[in-house]
Amino acid sequence: MRTVLPPTGPLRSGRLIAAVTVGVIGLALALSGCTATSGSSGSTTLVLYNAQHEQTTAALVAAFTKQTGIQVKIDNDDEDVLTAKIEQEGTRSPADVFFTENSNWLQQLADRGMLSKVDSTTLANVPAQDSAKDDDWVAVSARVSALVYNTRDLTAAEMPTSVLQLADPRWKGKIEIAPAETDFWPIVSSVDHTYGDAKTLAWLKGLKANAGANGVVPDNETLTADVNSGSAKIALINHYYFDRLRAETGASSIHSALSYFAAGDAGYLKTYSGAAILKSSTHQAAAQKLVAFLTSKAGQETLAKSDSFEYPLAAGVAANSADTPLRDLHPSTTFTPAEFGTGEDAKRLLQEAQLL
Repeated sequence: MRTVLPPTGPLRSGRLIAAVTVGVIGLALALSGCTATSGSSGSTTLVLYNAQHEQTTAALVAAFTKQTGIQVKIDNDDEDVLTAKIEQEGTRSPADVFFTENSNWLQQLADRGMLSKVDSTTLANVPAQDSAKDDDWVAVSARVSALVYNTRDLTAAEMPTSVLQLADPRWKGKIEIAPAETDFWPIVSSVDHTYGDAKTLAWLKGLKANAGANGVVPDNETLTADVNSGSAKIALINHYYFDRLRAETGASSIHSALSYFAAGDAGYLKTYSGAAILKSSTHQAAAQKLVAFLTSKAGQETLAKSDSFEYPLAAGVAANSADTPLRDLHPSTTFTPAEFGTGEDAKRLLQEAQLL
């Protein structure tokens, strides 16, 4: 997901669609006389700070409200923006729950002591290694990094097997990058974790040189669309952006494909969307219910059926059939959610490379 730049173009029209969807849901609930409840008595409206894809969150919230009667007001923005907002608001924040695309923003708040512990029953819904070690946030869904390439200009056999190869001069003028895209930061952190600052900085400078002035774009949606149109030949994205483009435009309009690095490569990552409860929330019980729903079978099935194309984490819940089965993928197992940290290492290196 991009950081600050506003959404434009067909794929980034989701914010408006989601806002209308949530508004219609809220109106329908009001007209039907539904009463939001939290705990044993009283009415509650939760405030959800949402950095996930808005259509997905709208579907999850609608299902949660239908099941529990608890209403949810959604505040949508990018995860870096919402993290800064929470930090600025402090104990006065109206947010009850924070739902992000990447776990490092949750860890940043956890390190500042701003999160409540997630209930153990909720944590048990997903694999333990996918969530915070200290129980401050829980993983909700997963995505896998991949290369997207234009099939009119390149073949699968020509694809790099290592993320470091993207800095090779052979890709000069062919690659696009989105360094301000927060989905890119865990990859930078992984490269740094594997190879150290000097090699990571040299790699980033190589990417910058290969992309050139016209090859630095705001987000994964732009990368995916540009590669499909042929204005770029290759890019590094999370897998589901390709699936979303294919679903939106139809298979006949797709002139691109996904490729994965060699098993265990530093650029081949499984990363996590997660949720946490703000310690400052005055609706702790209801907030725990919302986070529990996100990891429950009902919530995970809602996610799997949405147009997100992310991988559900709960056992027994099948991913969208458009996704390559996780069992067929081989991302790195040496860089865990706990090691993603806060993303400050990636931000520092991107700034040093003058990509931010």
